[in-house]
Amino acid sequence: MAAISSTAKTFLRGSLGTGVAVAARGAGALVINKLFATYAPAGGLTLLAQFQNLMALLTALPNDGVNVGVVKYLAPLQPGSPRHRTWLGAALALNALALLIGAAMLAGTGLLGWDWRSVPVFVLGIALVTGQSLAGAALLAAGRLRAYIGLAVTLAALGTAAVAATLLRGAALPQVLLSYLLAQGLTLLPALWLARRAGVLPKWRPAAPVSRTALRGLGQFLLMAVSSLLFGRAVDYVLRDHLLATYGPARTDLWQAVAKLSDNYTMVFGAVMNSVFYPRLSALAAQPAQARHYLRGVLALLAPLLAAGLGLVFACRSSLLPLLFAPRLLAAQELLAPQLLGDWAKFLSWVFIYQLMARARTWPYIAVQAASAVVFAGMLALLLPRLGLAGAVWAHAARYGLVLAVCVAVYLRGPRARQ
Repeated sequence: MAAISSTAKTFLRGSLGTGVAVAARGAGALVINKLFATYAPAGGLTLLAQFQNLMALLTALPNDGVNVGVVKYLAPLQPGSPRHRTWLGAALALNALALLIGAAMLAGTGLLGWDWRSVPVFVLGIALVTGQSLAGAALLAAGRLRAYIGLAVTLAALGTAAVAATLLRGAALPQVLLSYLLAQGLTLLPALWLARRAGVLPKWRPAAPVSRTALRGLGQFLLMAVSSLLFGRAVDYVLRDHLLATYGPARTDLWQAVAKLSDNYTMVFGAVMNSVFYPRLSALAAQPAQARHYLRGVLALLAPLLAAGLGLVFACRSSLLPLLFAPRLLAAQELLAPQLLGDWAKFLSWVFIYQLMARARTWPYIAVQAASAVVFAGMLALLLPRLGLAGAVWAHAARYGLVLAVCVAVYLRGPRARQ
């Protein structure tokens, strides 16, 4: 018990170090949601979420794949060393390839039904954000947490300012959303300056070949990102599109308000796990016993803490929804309980799934993502016709309840299998 308490204290100390970045990102997201819920036409909140989902689709391979691998492989290396440059060069090449593939797909499908001239602007913004993310990953791997936090604060401030300036001026929603993306992309400039100053961004040698070993190593994380893309964000994108077509923009905004509220605290949780839990778990990848001990300690801390926090959100639902969004979205409180239940299970299951990422267990990770998506699709097909809009949140709760149950069963089986 004392050892678990020590792990919890270490985790909490690291988490407090990211508090400023998390607070800035959370505050920025809340202000943006409030602006769209108040000043955009009906369905504007859902369009914002669909745009952000499209951004996530195009940045998923770099951010959730290559850059996650960068943190793992650069963490034990000296910034500026030959091996450090090798891994960073491979990451740059893979991110460029992912961007080209995304741009080609977008050119063929269009951008949310907008004018085709919006596509180059969107791709430019995605390229800038991707570059900033890679520089941030290099800073995080080098332990430059203060610089990483500064980037997160800048990103949130610029994105929020762009939305406020364009939306309050009465600009069309496509212009508002593209301004939001480009403003975030401008953080590439301070990111490059901070990375250069920290010595994690070497002078590139264009003639240097890309390491096949590095490409294979990062490719494992790229495959995991592809699975998250296909079985996570793409499913969410299709679901939102279906709800819009079935229930209309005004009704879908009720579901979207609950999903957006979830996104806000999910972003906070994800930021802490990515900057504190995952790097530490990666460092313990070669020490399975210590890694399990660390995971167990964090899990013992998070289970009651998350239950209390999500319970507080539910207790304050009648005040939170009008405050964070708009009075017309108060009816969304009927959808909140299953969303919170599913989120609690999702967060705890992430603790186990991060272990697969830290150990680069590519195929088990993909299997979990695929099975989760299949269960979700089945639950949606079963519940949406019977429960209407509420079926989406109950399917979410059932999906992650099953994922958590399987993760716990596999984890408990591990020690017995080695006996």
